[in-house]
Amino acid sequence: MLDIGDDAPAFELRNQHGETIRRSDFDGQRLIVYFYPRANTDGCTTEACEFDEALAQFDAQDVAVVGISDDPVSDLESFADAYDLSFDLLSDEDGAVSTAYDSYGEKQMFGNTFDGVFRNTYVVDPDGQIEAVYENVSPEGHADAVLSALESA
Repeated sequence: MLDIGDDAPAFELRNQHGETIRRSDFDGQRLIVYFYPRANTDGCTTEACEFDEALAQFDAQDVAVVGISDDPVSDLESFADAYDLSFDLLSDEDGAVSTAYDSYGEKQMFGNTFDGVFRNTYVVDPDGQIEAVYENVSPEGHADAVLSALESA
């Protein structure tokens, strides 16, 4: 895992609309970078919807939110449309950005081993450094936990 105080790795990924989004686009404000395994699955849907529901509260604190998975842009587009998500979902199909954030690697499910995205979250401060780290999070209530931590900081 990246540690508090580390520089947040740069990224340049396409969002659900095919637009290029860079980490540097958020310089000067806090940024929540959350990694999730797969669009349109139960846990990932819960997590995304909860971040979206709290978006106005994050905006009030000048905190942006992006979600990153290894899904293709077309899957992210249908996911965002199905749940009316209003923040950027970013496609990291080769897992390079997820790897840079220590959020990609070997996983096991139903006796199968495969590479995939880990459910981790980072808060990046306005200067581009890691401010908070959440590893192997539970999707339900995670957005509220991050929001509460930011409000009490």
